[in-house]
Amino acid sequence: MNSNATKMPKSHEIERKWYVVDAEGKVLGRLATEVANILRGKNKPYFAPHVDCGDFVIIINADKIVLTGNKLDQKLYKTYSGHPGGLKEVTYRKFLADKPELLVTKAVKGMVPHNKLGSQIMTKLKVYAGNEHPHAAQQPEALEI
Repeated sequence: MNSNATKMPKSHEIERKWYVVDAEGKVLGRLATEVANILRGKNKPYFAPHVDCGDFVIIINADKIVLTGNKLDQKLYKTYSGHPGGLKEVTYRKFLADKPELLVTKAVKGMVPHNKLGSQIMTKLKVYAGNEHPHAAQQPEALEI
C-alpha cells in the first residue's frame, strides 16, 4: 500500500463532541447550513462524504428563530395525505408558533444527504423550543454561529 494514500476515517476512530447553539435572533437558513456542516463533520480535517464523522448539536430557543422578508406570511408548509382534498397548507407564522422544533429540524434535514447516511446524521440533532435541554451530562460546549 502506498504510504502517501489518503487515510479514511474509521467509525471507531472518530471523536464526537457535543455543541449547544442558541437560535435566538438567528436567521433560520443560515443557522441550518452551519448546523448541517457540523452534523456531517465538514469542519473536521478527516471529513469523508461516505462516513458519519460529525458531532452532536443541541439547538435551544428554536421558538425565537427569525425568518427574513415576508416568509412568515407568504411561505407555506404543505403536507399531502395522498387522498383527494388531502392537501394541508400552513403559513410559517403558524408553523413557528405551533411546532418550532419541527421547523428547525426540517430546515437542517433539507441540507444533509437524502439517504440512509442522512438519516443517521439527523439522529445527532436535538432541538428544543425553550432555553432548557436534558443533555447536561454530555457537557456540551457553547457554539457561536
